[in-house]
Amino acid sequence: MAAAPTAVPPSSRRGLRIILAEDDDAMRVMIQQVLTRAGHTVVAVEDGFELADYLELVRSGGGVELPDLILSDVRMPGRTGLEVLAQVRQMGMTCPVLLLSAFADEPTREEARKLGAKALLDKPVDMDELKAAVLAVSVPSPGE
Repeated sequence: MAAAPTAVPPSSRRGLRIILAEDDDAMRVMIQQVLTRAGHTVVAVEDGFELADYLELVRSGGGVELPDLILSDVRMPGRTGLEVLAQVRQMGMTCPVLLLSAFADEPTREEARKLGAKALLDKPVDMDELKAAVLAVSVPSPGE
């Protein structure tokens, strides 16, 4: 398993702090590069195990800040994106979650909505659509 990610000092941050969980190496690298170029700080992990470990560090005060956004594949080793989303909500974390899936059927979409996902984007993900979904998360809705 990779070393535990460290928090980014506030003075060096710009954009959102995003944790990205994607088991496809090429997709993970591409998404990380696109979002970094768009001005975000992206910590990438390769599966549901690492994402769950990261979130546990956040919950326990292990020196890792709550991200502004969780971006996760739905199907990946360890824990699915839906399981992680349920964990996030059970922990009382309110950060937005965007999900990605190449296999999103209607029951999966319904479960994502019930758990409070901001969006479920289809793979292969259009990078402009992804950047727009991230931007929508960073702009508060009226009344928030």
